[in-house]
Amino acid sequence: MRRTQQERSDATRAALIKAARDLFGARGYHDVPAEEITRTAGVTRGALYHHFGDKQGLFRAVVEVLERELTAEVSEVLDSAADPLSGLSSALGVFLDACLRPDVRRISLTDAPAVLGWDAWRDLEAEYGLGLVAENLAAAREAGLIVDTPVDALAQLVLAAVMEAARMIAHADDPGRVRGDVQQVFSGWLSGLLLPR
Repeated sequence: MRRTQQERSDATRAALIKAARDLFGARGYHDVPAEEITRTAGVTRGALYHHFGDKQGLFRAVVEVLERELTAEVSEVLDSAADPLSGLSSALGVFLDACLRPDVRRISLTDAPAVLGWDAWRDLEAEYGLGLVAENLAAAREAGLIVDTPVDALAQLVLAAVMEAARMIAHADDPGRVRGDVQQVFSGWLSGLLLPR
């Protein structure tokens, strides 16, 4: 059975993203030429340029795939939590664990700020993470679990701190130790928001 043009186009995009993700995750953006990506994907350079504009456009697509996956993992934990605050704490643990994965460390936390630029990287992080943080902090406040505080400002600060923690893990000599340290700091920080019971 013949595939439609859309199916062929989707398959080409998927092959390029998979090949790029594997190569960028293993060696980094700057050490992977476009020709190697297209050869690995089994497509032409023209296909890369048609679908993504250039290697940087393909890289951005890879980062967005990773961000969607991380958001889905975190959302699953948040959705199954007993309450919004415990959900945030558990979701933070899931995210910090993901920061130990080599592909996340290399692509999302090391290369993305350099390749896409700091502002574009922060915008992507906010697009995928800020809503989740704000929504759960608002729910925790409404449930009387945390002090009455401006949720939008708190969510921005929490996201900024989480992203800095992620970068600390990515660049650490001992990522596992740093991951534990930042989890401890965040646990103390979140407990400082709790209303006395």
